[in-house]
Amino acid sequence: MSQSIPADIAALPFEKALAELETIVGRLEKGDVPLEDSIALYARGDALRAQCETLLKKAEARIEKIALDAQGKPTGTTPLDAD
Repeated sequence: MSQSIPADIAALPFEKALAELETIVGRLEKGDVPLEDSIALYARGDALRAQCETLLKKAEARIEKIALDAQGKPTGTTPLDAD
């Protein structure tokens, strides 16, 4: 689902977005939320999921792997190959 992330969700750090997403999933799994509320919760959960995914991709792009020489000694770092 391609969507823009609401500003209040885009401002959340990963841990808070994930915690709220887990709360929403728990509420939806109980099955005692009225239909209209379920739809709203699902939409917010999807935006939270997108925010978490965006933040994880940004973090992954910053990770570097250690380059080793023939003797196994560190020689520096290179960008992580995300593939």
